[in-house]
Amino acid sequence: MFKKQRAIIAGLLVTAVLITGSCKSSYERLKESNDRAKQYQQAVKFYNKKQYSKALELFELLTPKYRGLSEAEDLFFYYAYANYNLKDYTSARYHFKNFADLYPSSTRAEECRYMSAYCYYLDSPIPSLDQENTTKAIETLQLFINLYPKSERSVQAGKLIQDLRDKLETKAYNNARLYLDIGDYLSAVMAFNNALRDYPDTKYAEEMEFLTVKAQYLYAKNSAEFRQEERYTQSMTYADQFAEKYANSKYVKEAAEYRKDSERGIANAKRYLARLEAEGKLAKKLADRDTAKAPQQQSITDKHNQRSPQQ
Repeated sequence: MFKKQRAIIAGLLVTAVLITGSCKSSYERLKESNDRAKQYQQAVKFYNKKQYSKALELFELLTPKYRGLSEAEDLFFYYAYANYNLKDYTSARYHFKNFADLYPSSTRAEECRYMSAYCYYLDSPIPSLDQENTTKAIETLQLFINLYPKSERSVQAGKLIQDLRDKLETKAYNNARLYLDIGDYLSAVMAFNNALRDYPDTKYAEEMEFLTVKAQYLYAKNSAEFRQEERYTQSMTYADQFAEKYANSKYVKEAAEYRKDSERGIANAKRYLARLEAEGKLAKKLADRDTAKAPQQQSITDKHNQRSPQQ
């Protein structure tokens, strides 16, 4: 009884293996075949059935066989889109660009140049990550607009560029805000100013200009007294500029408070320095400061000297 069952099971397993092997070998035999017309036909069938992985394998085999032939244009077009549909945007953008370069007179050249740029767009990461692909996407989309200014796709390309610039603005804002949050106030001031210079029309402009007032005030507040007058004065300048530019801002009252606090800070710093001078301690205080700064300056000089002469 048990022998009979084992024989039946073994027979079923052999049958299953033969069936599986037969199906697999059919595709493998096709791949190993020299019948490129049949391979091409089957690759297109796979593509139309959305079996992109199988289609791509055959397209990869066929590419060198059809290079220079009239059928190659269709082949390269399918090849690029197979990568795109598999979400391999790095390969897809290369093959879309390759198609446009190989067939500049093709009616598909415009589409492929757009798709190459669009793949960069799709590969653009979230704002917290490196934005190299975002920058390249903007460049390639702008190049497309320059090449095809009257194309309907240029309108969409312009919208994509704005979306990407919004992402870069967000990253710039987040970076500057991070400096403020961790208490690196000078870096925050510089980062806010750089972001406003690079993106003058940013949606964050009002908030960033207010935060520049705040960061400069905190930078002055945490400085040594003999540096405070200059730094508080800069905070007041930023506050005046903000009030003039954003008279109806929700931040205007708070910016005015930072201005008043800066005035008080200057007055307090002057009184402190006057008292030190009266007690004959100011010169020593300044000398101690210079002595403390000397090792830092030497360290910076040493780091600079360690760089190569070309730098």
